[in-house]
Amino acid sequence: MKKTHRLPVLIALLLGHALPVAAQARVDAPIPPSVGAFASGSNRNLFREWNPRLTGAAIQAKLEAYWQSLFGTGADRRVYYPSGANEHGPLAYVMDIGNDDIRSEGMSYGMMIAVQMNRKAEFDALWNWAKSNMQYRTGPRAGYFQWRCTPAGCPFNASPASDGEEYFATALFFAGHRWGKGAGIYDYVAEANAILDVMLHKEEMNGGVVDSVYNMFDRTQKQVVFVPLRRSASFTDPSYHLPAFYELWGRWAEGWKDQRDADRRFWLEAAQRSRRLFAQAAHPETGLTPDYSEFDGTPRHVGGHGDFRFDAHRTAVNWAVDYAWWAADANEKVLTDRLQAFFESQGMTTYANQYTVAGAPLAREQSSGLIASNGAASLAATHPRAWRFVEALWSLEPPRGRWRYYNGLLQFMAMLHASGNFRIH
Repeated sequence: MKKTHRLPVLIALLLGHALPVAAQARVDAPIPPSVGAFASGSNRNLFREWNPRLTGAAIQAKLEAYWQSLFGTGADRRVYYPSGANEHGPLAYVMDIGNDDIRSEGMSYGMMIAVQMNRKAEFDALWNWAKSNMQYRTGPRAGYFQWRCTPAGCPFNASPASDGEEYFATALFFAGHRWGKGAGIYDYVAEANAILDVMLHKEEMNGGVVDSVYNMFDRTQKQVVFVPLRRSASFTDPSYHLPAFYELWGRWAEGWKDQRDADRRFWLEAAQRSRRLFAQAAHPETGLTPDYSEFDGTPRHVGGHGDFRFDAHRTAVNWAVDYAWWAADANEKVLTDRLQAFFESQGMTTYANQYTVAGAPLAREQSSGLIASNGAASLAATHPRAWRFVEALWSLEPPRGRWRYYNGLLQFMAMLHASGNFRIH
């Protein structure tokens, strides 16, 4: 079937959503700025670029609808749940409805969304729950966070998962810069620095590798590890690579035991290494990345995770936001164009949510989280097809039902990115 710029309109029609303002299909190419948002202070609004008739009020209404859906009280929509109080104040958690558990991923994403939406009460309640329940207090894992808990607590003795710590730290920095210094666990910047110290210096803190606990960043490879335990510390996950964040840490980290300069240098070098990893991990024809990879980008074939599956939905957002904030690697634009060309070739209303990295489909279903992530990836796109992905993102509605957790959080963050409201604070 011939594909045209009108096809994303069918997405809205098929889903029962009308476009808010009649939009002419754009045929001109987007032009990512040559200066990133950190230096320019300007964040792109892809929705206004796609359709200048959209108002700021309409975009804000979309964001508020996501907030009310995911952080409200609707029984089949919410993922945010208040959970009483302790000596530090109110508590709340983000629930993975489909798996009936609480994850450091979701808690840290919830905190990031809250600080971007200027919702301090919800941010503090989430941080209080994570700090009080998920963080190891003693032993070789002290300072790390368990990746999986339940509303009643954390009975699994679960391992840390590196993406949680990365988002916790950055969200805390943003909170401290946006709202100022609080008391105790709400001294946000101090808490952020403590997490950075543990991620980079855990082995030094323990006097070596104790009980198979490693640093969360491999000091030789200058890369985030999949899990800082046992053999899982010997490979990585491309969707955990967040060079946009590392650049900030390279400017803000206080450093462990008077190692500020060395630590900041490491984070800046890690940002550069992550950009190379993206190029190594992305397939040269499809742009697809695996869930897990070796440190040289080769797919790590463990449990099917050498393919493009659900973790990998996020990778293109990571490199696109890195370009949007820092404009440090022009190849990130090449990667986005390649990836979007592949998905366009699969059909804008029909592309699946899982593939081999070479492009063979492994499922038939679509995922709104992937549709949203591909839309946010347009921050680094240079081909007119990017507007189709922006339109598809705009046409989505907050999800409901069993799988609303992952899709919903990816959609909300993609909306913040694409609207220029996911900002450096």
